Amino acid sequence: MGTTRYKCSVLVVDDEPSVLALLTTQLSQEFEVVTACSADHARRVLADRVTDIVLTDLQLPDISGIQFLDWVHRYAPRAARVLLTGTARVEDTADAINCCRVHRLVLKPWRAEDLVATLRSVARSLLLERSHEQLLDEYRRLNLELEQRVRDRTRELEQAMHQLQMKNQILEKMALTDALTGLPNRRAIELIARKELLRRTRTPAGIAFGLIDADRFKQINSQYLLCGGDHVLTWLGQMLQQAIRATDALGRVGGEEFMVVAPATDLVGAEILAERLRATVADSETRYHDEPIRVTVSVGFAVAPAGVPTGYENLRELASAALAEAKATGRNRFVVRSIGS
Repeated sequence: MGTTRYKCSVLVVDDEPSVLALLTTQLSQEFEVVTACSADHARRVLADRVTDIVLTDLQLPDISGIQFLDWVHRYAPRAARVLLTGTARVEDTADAINCCRVHRLVLKPWRAEDLVATLRSVARSLLLERSHEQLLDEYRRLNLELEQRVRDRTRELEQAMHQLQMKNQILEKMALTDALTGLPNRRAIELIARKELLRRTRTPAGIAFGLIDADRFKQINSQYLLCGGDHVLTWLGQMLQQAIRATDALGRVGGEEFMVVAPATDLVGAEILAERLRATVADSETRYHDEPIRVTVSVGFAVAPAGVPTGYENLRELASAALAEAKATGRNRFVVRSIGS
């Protein structure tokens, strides 16, 4: 019995007919290729059909490729965004990451096999994400059915409740959100970190991992009990989230400890980010039962400069050592260490 393979669609946007023809030839064997000669033309295509991947040149006749991908990010967010450029300017890269959150950058002149491999990787990620969403929806649907069976069939209560618990356990294991703070949990932030490190092997850039720990948090729990401690942790997560950039990721890794993953960040950038995290918390307060509460955090960052290979465990260990140093040398401060220094 054969299986049907989904063929991802790619919208290629370029104002040169020869480039469109070349890309169509190179991609059509693995992808369903649609072309457009301008951003306006591409918008009409996206309005008429669902598209999986948008591959656009940086230079378009009406607007820049970055401006067009920013529009795609806002109005067709489920489409993956790939920028094709003949330049490697830092400004273009920063705009592509910060403004339109591109999934990949491809430099001209490209090799056909490299371009196909890049889009294949993007397509694989899209299909995995959609499969995950479908699986979650299916589990939610099954839970609703089970709940209805519990209400309608009281004589089968024990069996139905057992199945419901099993489904809830599966959902809980699949969940990637910390129930208290609403941030990514440890599993989720580690997945993000490893994904950024994998991306870095294809597009070398600096990367920083940060660990943030609330100072003397046991005193908070002792004075305000666990409910007060939970209130402070929730507030702390909100403050830290406000301090990071849109391209960074923040998660709670356990207790009063949080992790930041900051792609495209060098040593100076990590120091700026670490101080912003520390100062944001130190300069703010929360209230619990009408009583003001102020806390401070210690921050430890590990940085892998561009071109320096490293793994998740190495960066995590170096960040942990930097955090321990910040704690040992007075708290309410940050320490930044670099791989190889």
